Parts: sequence; C-alpha cells; structure tokens
Amino acid sequence: MIRKLVRLGIMLIAGLAGLYLGHFITNSLLVVSASQFRITLLVFPGIAAALIGYTIAPRLIEWSLQMLTWIEGKLQRMPIQDLMGGAIGLIIGLIIATLFGNSFSQIPIIGSYIPIIISLALGYLGMSVGAKKKDDLLSIFSLFKFGAKEKPVKSDFKPKHKVLDTSVIIDGRIADICKSGFIEGPLVIPNFILEELRHIADSSDLLKRNRGRRGLDILNKIRKELDIPVIITDKDFDDIAEVDSKLVKLAQVLEGYVVTNDYNLNKVAELQGVKVLNINELANAVKPVVLPGEEMVVQIIKEGKESGQGVAYLDDGTMIVVENGKKVVGETVQVLVTSVLQTAAGRMIFAKLKAEDKREMGGVSNLA
Repeated sequence: MIRKLVRLGIMLIAGLAGLYLGHFITNSLLVVSASQFRITLLVFPGIAAALIGYTIAPRLIEWSLQMLTWIEGKLQRMPIQDLMGGAIGLIIGLIIATLFGNSFSQIPIIGSYIPIIISLALGYLGMSVGAKKKDDLLSIFSLFKFGAKEKPVKSDFKPKHKVLDTSVIIDGRIADICKSGFIEGPLVIPNFILEELRHIADSSDLLKRNRGRRGLDILNKIRKELDIPVIITDKDFDDIAEVDSKLVKLAQVLEGYVVTNDYNLNKVAELQGVKVLNINELANAVKPVVLPGEEMVVQIIKEGKESGQGVAYLDDGTMIVVENGKKVVGETVQVLVTSVLQTAAGRMIFAKLKAEDKREMGGVSNLA
C-alpha cells in the first residue's frame, strides 16, 4: 500500500514538472497562432512526464531502499565518535556555505545555483574532515567542563562478531566458554542456522531430534543466563545454496569470525580469508601436556586396531594406545608414555605397559 502511494506521488511530481516545462516552452515561443496548439504544448509534457514517472517509480523506489539500507549499515558499523565528528563538521561546513552563498546569490542567471553547489561541496568536505579530526573536535567540548573529574580515555577497540555454526551450537561447549569469559563480543546466529536446528529437532530419527533440541536449549541458555549479547540476524544469501558458504559470506560481510568445530568449514573459511575460532583446537590447547617417559594409571577399555594393542582414555577424552594392552582389557594398569601425536582431530598418546618395561629391565640384568 505504501509503495503504491509513493508511486502515485512520484507520478504527480513528474507531472507537475512536465506542466512547468510546458509552461516554460509556451512562454518562450514568440508567436503562437492557435490557442489549442498552446494548450497542447502546455498539457502534453505534463502527461508524458507523469507516465514516465509512473513507469520508472518501482525501480526508483527499489534503488532508494537499497541506498537507505547501505547507508544504515555503514552508520551502524561506524563508531559513535566518527558520527559525532562528522555531524559537527557537516554543521560547520553548512554554516560557511550559507555565508558564501549569500555573497554570490546576486550574480545574474547562475546566482541562484551557486549556493546549492557550495552547500554540497562544503557540507561533504566538513563531514569528511570532521570524521577524521573527531578527537580534536570532541576535545573542544572538554574545555567547558570546569571542575569535572577527567575520565579515562576509552579505547576504540570493538569486539568482532562471532558467527555460530550449527555444529558448535549442538556441541554445547560454547555456553561454558562464554560463561568463563574467554569469548567476548556479540554472538551472531543467522536465521538459516535456526531453521536448520528446527529441522534437526523435528527429525524422525531420535538421535538427531535430541541433538537439535539440545542445540535450541543451549541457545536459550546463552540468551537468558549469560551476560553476552546475542544477535539473531535475518541476513541471507539467496544466491548461495550451502549453509557453510552462507556462514562464511556472512562473516565476511560483518568482518567477524566463524565459531565452529567442523574441520571442513574451518578449511573453507581459512581459504576465503575468514578467521575461525575452532572449539576443538581450543580444547586441545588447554589439555595437560604429556611428555614421553611420564607414567600414568589408566583403564584399558577395548582392543586397538593393530594386533595386540589396547585403548584407554583420559578424563578429557584423549585416546591412549597401549602396546600389548589387548591382554589386559578391562584392567587398570600403569603405563609409560612413549610418544605423543598431535593431529587435526585431536591428541593421541602412545604408551606401553610399565610391567613389561620392568620385565625387560630384569631380563637385561640377568643376562648381565
């Protein structure tokens, strides 16, 4: 409804401009023989301009909306100091333009147009210089604060947006990390990620349904219990089909980071120059360091892939492959670390039974 009214308004303005043009043409003619011809010259430009205005109105409205959206996005990302400095510079520029415009307005023919040109030029120049010299302009106001206690200067540092992936939401550790304070800045959750979570939560598969509901519960916990801003954005990219590609594109638009534990998404984002915060990498970084030669007590849970191997796990989930551990599956034994392997999937520890090491030492001493 509003678009139709705006379209009619554009048509009306264009028609009035056409009538003014027709009036100008008829007054410029030296000789007009017929009054009907004069009326035609007066009315025809108005009708033609109104039709043209009605035809181009949709494109003009769409272009105006896109321009307003672009300006709004720029202003939202601009620091408040830049906005204030630009506004002050714009006001000063327009004041100077008004003084200059009045001086040149008496010039014949072009005098009425000069103030407009000067206002546009000096307004833009003042806004540009004001944004760049914001610190100097704002410091002028501090001179009038007599007796006021000086406040520490705030840093211009602005935390980056953190765009959450579906996998990291379902994983759940992001809530504990935010609670600990290791992640700052707004968390961004796109609507297409929420739709994917809802789809998983409504799945007929019990495991998928539980995972989807867990992800939604984690989001509610972050929004209600934690003191960290959460932004639900409608920003979407219809020309991109894959969710991972949309996430990377959104992070590029927001100039933020992608938070995930998906190895493939990690690599795709890095190739496109987007920084990634990988939860698995963080978990590996905070695991206790284990060096070859250290002893530990573990429970052998199952057989390994290779012949004779046994597998145990630390409390943080690190897998320990024990040489000749197959024969003590289900028992708690002492092992001696032989090597540590760091992979993209995590850390893996190789060890051997300490009892066998003692037997080997005993055999060497008997031989001696």
